[in-house]
Amino acid sequence: MIKTLEEAIQRIDELEAENKKLKAELEAYKSRSTAGRKKHDKVWTASYNDFAVKYGSGMSIMEIVEEGNISRRTAYRYKAYYDMISRNPE
Repeated sequence: MIKTLEEAIQRIDELEAENKKLKAELEAYKSRSTAGRKKHDKVWTASYNDFAVKYGSGMSIMEIVEEGNISRRTAYRYKAYYDMISRNPE
């Protein structure tokens, strides 16, 4: 229990310091990266563009996969995206 003005001021200072620390922690949580792949980040875009050039030039999906840069599943995802873009150019 607080009995003097000095003790009250000291407790207020402690609480303000704790509040500042918690606000910084909250900001860190707000700005952290969540789990999972970011769909169109730079790496994804570069990989997709490489696929699109090869697929557009006539290479089959299996030929692209055999090069070893992407998995078969990723190649089919890229193909689905490629087909969607080809149908709806904007």
